[in-house]
Amino acid sequence: MPFITVGTENSAPIDLYYEDHGSGQPIVLIHGFPFNGATWEKQAMPLLNAGYRVITYDRRGFGNSAQPTFGYDYDTFAADLDVLLSELDLRDVILIGHSMGTGEVTRYLGAYGSQRVSRAIMLAPLAPFLLKTSDNPEGVDKSLFDGFQRAIIQDRFAFLTQFCNNFFNWDENKGRLVSEEAYRAHWDIGARASAKGSYDSVDAWLTDFRGDLPQIDVPVLIVQGDKDNVLPYASTGQRLQPMLAGSQMITLKGAPHGIPWTNADEVNRAIMDFIGAPAMARA
Repeated sequence: MPFITVGTENSAPIDLYYEDHGSGQPIVLIHGFPFNGATWEKQAMPLLNAGYRVITYDRRGFGNSAQPTFGYDYDTFAADLDVLLSELDLRDVILIGHSMGTGEVTRYLGAYGSQRVSRAIMLAPLAPFLLKTSDNPEGVDKSLFDGFQRAIIQDRFAFLTQFCNNFFNWDENKGRLVSEEAYRAHWDIGARASAKGSYDSVDAWLTDFRGDLPQIDVPVLIVQGDKDNVLPYASTGQRLQPMLAGSQMITLKGAPHGIPWTNADEVNRAIMDFIGAPAMARA
C-alpha cells in the first residue's frame, strides 16, 4: 500500500495512506468525518471512466493512515495535503472535499494558494464559521459540540450510530437512498478511526475560515442538501456562497449530509458539469 510520510511521533513516522489511479488531470478527493477515502467509491469510478487521474487519501487518524495523538487541526491537515500534492508533484488539480474535507480545501487554498489547483468543489461544506459567537450569530452553540465530545469519551461507538443516523437522515431515507448494508459499512469504517482523532476533530470543526475565503481565487462549486442534519445548510453552504466571488451553489432538495452516497447521481452530474467532463462521461 502506498504511503507518504508527513511527520513523526516519537520514533514512529506519521504516514498517510493514499490511492492513485488513472491518468489525465488529477482530482484529489478528501473525505468527511469519521470515515476515509473508501467512502468516495461512487465518485471515483465515474471520474476514472471520464479520463481523470483520481487520488484519494485517508486523513491522519483515519482509515489506513497513522493515528498520532496530535495534529487534528486545519493548519496541520492543510500541511499534510500540501505534502501529498508536492510529493506527487500534482498540478492543475481539482480538489473535491466532503464535509470535514472541505476544511482542508478551504485552508489549503487560503494558506498555500492556487499554484497547484485549478478548481475546487465543496460538498456539504464546513465553512465559513460553524461556531456561534458575538460576531457570528448564525453559528451553532458550542454546547452542542461539547456534548459530542462527551459522547465520544463515554461511548464512541454509540456516538457513531447517532452520527450515522444524522449523516443519512436514516429514519427518512433507509431502504430508499441508503441500504442497511451501506449504513453498516460506513459505521464500520468510522469505528476504525482513532479515538483521540475523533475527539480532537470536533474542535477542528469550530475553525474560523472567514479569513481564508478572500484568498480563494479559483472557481468553486458548492453542493449541499437543504436537509443536512450534520452541518446545517443555513449556517454553512447558504452563507458560504455569497462570500466566494464567482462561486456556484447547487442545493439538493430534501437531501441529507451524506450526499456522495445518498445522492451520488446528482452529485456526480454536478461535478462533471463543473469540471467540463464530456457529456458521454456523465451517462
